[in-house]
Amino acid sequence: MSDNQKLKKAAALQYDRGHDDAPRLVAKGQGHLAERILQIAGEHHIPVHQDPVLIDILSKMDMREEIPAECYRVVAEILAFIYRAHQKFSAPENLTH
Repeated sequence: MSDNQKLKKAAALQYDRGHDDAPRLVAKGQGHLAERILQIAGEHHIPVHQDPVLIDILSKMDMREEIPAECYRVVAEILAFIYRAHQKFSAPENLTH
């Protein structure tokens, strides 16, 4: 296994429903930069999803580029999961006083 294959990779997507046709790549990196992306996500309570195939595709994209059509389904499933989880855990009966 080469050093490149051992490095952790991370990417971040952003989607503005009123502005974007599809989610855009807003951060990507490997090694220490990937660790920093994940740290920032954790600090801001941003859900993280691990998908080696998706990260390989995202790591080859240019910054601010919309995801390719081939990724729509998997990203839509991830976003739907995150949305449902957010709704479930932010419901009033799940909040502590």
